[in-house]
Amino acid sequence: MPIYLKSPEQIEAMKEAGRISAMVLRKAGALARPGVSTLEIDQFVESEIRAAGGVPAFKGYAGFPGSICASVNEQVVHGIPSATAVLKEGDILSIDTGAIVDGWVGDNAWTYPVGRISPEKEHLLRVTEECMWAGISAARAGNHLGDIGHAVQEIAEGAGYGVVREYVGHGIGRQMHEEPNVPNYGRRHGGIELREGMVLAIEPMINMGTRKTRAMPDGWLVVTRDGKPSAHFEKTVAITPDGPLVLTTEPGYERPVG
Repeated sequence: MPIYLKSPEQIEAMKEAGRISAMVLRKAGALARPGVSTLEIDQFVESEIRAAGGVPAFKGYAGFPGSICASVNEQVVHGIPSATAVLKEGDILSIDTGAIVDGWVGDNAWTYPVGRISPEKEHLLRVTEECMWAGISAARAGNHLGDIGHAVQEIAEGAGYGVVREYVGHGIGRQMHEEPNVPNYGRRHGGIELREGMVLAIEPMINMGTRKTRAMPDGWLVVTRDGKPSAHFEKTVAITPDGPLVLTTEPGYERPVG
């Protein structure tokens, strides 16, 4: 499959999908409180995306029923929102949101604490976010896919965590999933060369214990094999002449890429 390079004008056009995706993710995270169900968060996000002029990117994608993926504790990714999945004090919740605007897709995720969480979970979240920013920093023209994966893997495994291998980041644009796949592991200078105009969803999935996962019978939810918690952080990033440009962000919430 070809890799679709985006022009500067197309990257500019993707910013609105990115802004809405980031805005609803931030608002959804504020709802991650004890007693709230993941279905309530899902319904809120769908309403907010549509009110902002977007279309939920996940709803109906390959038959997925929700507007968010909501994955709690040992759930790695692709959790289906449910009225019976009620958050408890001490949980961690990965929320993955996406919006389509004018045919362009934005995709991002964040793992939120629910109330007060253990120091072990706090450390997992802190390290996984650090992994994401390291991967983003490596997304520069002239580097290689392996540089992104190596940056993530080095930090995660250095902290004693497992790096999920069965599920990876991806190219993104007019479609949610485009070429290339973006693994969260790899060796420096390995894989294809990164070029200006590539737009990638960089999304470390890091487990507190083993990297091994298990797919559940619903065909969507993925959990850790050992039942230990997992964290997931994601941004949509364009490779530009000036370095990585995070597209899933809002004015006032930007963070410089190192």
